[in-house]
Amino acid sequence: MCGIAGIMTADGRPPDPAILERMTGCLAHRGPDGRGRYLAGDVALAQTRLAIIDLQTGDQPLFATTPAGDRAALIANAEIYNFVELRAAMTDAAFATRSDCEPPLHLYLRHGVSFASHLRGMYAIAIHDPDTRRLVLARDPFGIKPLYYVEAAAGFAFASEPRALIEAGWAKPSLRPAARDELLQLQFTTGRTTVFEGVLRVLPGETLVVEGGRVVERRRLDALPRERPRRVGATEALIELDHVLTDSVGVHQRADVPYGMFFSGGIDSSVLLAMMVRLNERPVRTFTAGFPGTAVHDERRHAREVALAVGADPVDVEFTETDFWRLLPEIAAAMDDPAADYAILPTYKLAQAARADGLKVVLCGEGGDELFAGYGRYRTAERTWPFAREMRRTGMLDGLGVLREEGRRRPWRAGIAAAEHGAADAGWTKLQAVQAVDCVDWLPHDLLTKLDRCLMANGVEGRVPFLDPAVARFAFLLPDALKIRRGQGKWLLRRWLETGLPASRPFTRKRGFTVPVGEWMRGRGRSLGRLVANQDGVAEACRMEAVEALFQSDKPRHAKAAWTLLFFALWHRRHILGRPPAGDVLETLAAA
Repeated sequence: MCGIAGIMTADGRPPDPAILERMTGCLAHRGPDGRGRYLAGDVALAQTRLAIIDLQTGDQPLFATTPAGDRAALIANAEIYNFVELRAAMTDAAFATRSDCEPPLHLYLRHGVSFASHLRGMYAIAIHDPDTRRLVLARDPFGIKPLYYVEAAAGFAFASEPRALIEAGWAKPSLRPAARDELLQLQFTTGRTTVFEGVLRVLPGETLVVEGGRVVERRRLDALPRERPRRVGATEALIELDHVLTDSVGVHQRADVPYGMFFSGGIDSSVLLAMMVRLNERPVRTFTAGFPGTAVHDERRHAREVALAVGADPVDVEFTETDFWRLLPEIAAAMDDPAADYAILPTYKLAQAARADGLKVVLCGEGGDELFAGYGRYRTAERTWPFAREMRRTGMLDGLGVLREEGRRRPWRAGIAAAEHGAADAGWTKLQAVQAVDCVDWLPHDLLTKLDRCLMANGVEGRVPFLDPAVARFAFLLPDALKIRRGQGKWLLRRWLETGLPASRPFTRKRGFTVPVGEWMRGRGRSLGRLVANQDGVAEACRMEAVEALFQSDKPRHAKAAWTLLFFALWHRRHILGRPPAGDVLETLAAA
């Protein structure tokens, strides 16, 4: 994985190298192993590299000769898992490296803007084609890898993270009020527009064509097939599942550096562990987070039992109250595209532990719930409201008397509502439609953003085998009855685990994942609530006395709302006001 950035000027002049350097400097944490730069005419490209495949010759930019004899250039934040097969198929291509990112450049020269339809992987790619004087950007269909851009009077700029665009002057750290409200209610933001005024997302699966510093064409690859479930029985589906999992986990292990996995002991991570054990001769290194001394369920004991049952090498990672107060400002600073999901806490420390253990790559279970129907709300999908539970019908702060504009009619839900309308018109079953809604925004803008920022801040790459095109197509087109049965989701995965890894006890009801932020905040609720309520960003949106009361409550819902406001307060200080962390949580909030 890497960081990428680039510029195309509107007037045809060469971009300012100093501006490109500022953008590159903001992405240094994403690529500690090297930097590359390309300047040609009105285009400048830069990459910071985390070397995973082709450690010797894989530095970027990568080049290939165009039909007119010019050199097309590519930079990428990507892992292309079918690069071996693509190379074998392009027998007449003159490959200069062993990099997995070189085949996309040759595919572009053959197929033009549709090149991304041939790729299997996670990617944010930029290609400069001097023959056509265009810049082409492409992002993978699930949005595993991020990509942002700005269209300004001076031209077009893009980067792996919004902070690079803001620090280089392409946009101001100006907060969009509508996006702020969405963040406070949903814990993430939806759609093309980000929380920053003028900073946009390349949408998952989108390919943009830029000419003269302006977007002139957009294309989109769907992550999910627009088909209803196919007819298949449980026995045949189990055989197919074993095949697609073997294939996906196998290609996701293609790397020239050591790798391991994040392991909770739940269904998704147990499936990955079982497959990794089957495909590796050495013990699989697993990392499991726990919260000692708290009332929440600790996953480590069960995870260790399961790992040892298959000869894996388990590592326990403690996330303590001390970690909470010490690390949270640093974590909020890493989340420039904000996601107030408290899972950022253990994810960040797991990434630290993996890197300290010498690993650059970890496999993770994101996507399993969305594709195999693991969430509780999926089990009510066939019902009508109010018995069906939609994605966040009630906002995080609704009815708490905290927001200054409490009476407004839920404009914060417009993005989710648009996704729901789009899914309803696709001809899917009700269950498929609910799954698809989660894949449009919740998955890329919360779960995958969390994974990307927390891991890349520590120089670690996260791979997600469930979000492979072959796995996604197989899972999404399963009959509803093979996803949910007898009140349990992910039925087919559970059935596979009965023989694939019986120690995981797949049909035992698991406890939900919780981070004990309420416990940790409660002991300092009075002082913490006062500090949060007095932060500029919070005071602008919320009633200060209601915020203070929230932090002194022992109700679980109030604790989640307080956590969201705490995260937002720290995030706003860093990314809107430009104030870096000044110590622990209390020290940072109290700093001038």
